[in-house]
Amino acid sequence: MIVKFCGATTEAEVTEMAAAGADLVGLWHGVPGGRAELSAARLAGLAAKALAAGRPRPVLVTFSADARALLAVVAAARVPCLQLHGFQPPGTVRALRRDGPPGLEIVKALHLRDGVCLEERLTGAYERAGADAFLLDTATADGRLGSTAEPLADAAVTALADRTGLPFLLAGGLHAGNADDFAGARAHPRFLGIDVDSAARAGDGLLRAGRARAVAHAWRTA
Repeated sequence: MIVKFCGATTEAEVTEMAAAGADLVGLWHGVPGGRAELSAARLAGLAAKALAAGRPRPVLVTFSADARALLAVVAAARVPCLQLHGFQPPGTVRALRRDGPPGLEIVKALHLRDGVCLEERLTGAYERAGADAFLLDTATADGRLGSTAEPLADAAVTALADRTGLPFLLAGGLHAGNADDFAGARAHPRFLGIDVDSAARAGDGLLRAGRARAVAHAWRTA
């Protein structure tokens, strides 16, 4: 099972996530107002740190729909994976697949509010455009996306997974104590793993190995 921790802003956090056994680390760029937003240069530096160590693999997490600008960042930072976490249209996925480097992995977030997928009518178009996987996450009532700490309902996750054709990651308020709440999602044949933010952070707001390790262990052994 893949375990991703999101929103690293320091080299120390990248190192801590490696120590925790993380597979992926999310690096934010093009997330206006985001508390973990990185400049392109800073993102490249953290990605280089992860790539040199061999783990965790860096993931560019963005709300941007500018495929050309995103590919410039991908090339400069040599990130192998791009997570489109906003409401980017299928055309952005298509352009990234067409013009991006061979092997670039594209993950498209799908947002659920009260069990309803806000991108429901576009899931097939995302698949045809070349997305490799979906990430199922919460959209809050007040419009927040990402790092909401609000979990989805297992039944809504599995129902959406059944209606789509790609492997999926699960996000939204996941922590060491709620793996059993998602028995359906974990048993789904296209379940890839989890994406965690808040539960891996200490009181100073930074990602910490101890907290991340507890989450990873709980989900991998559930």
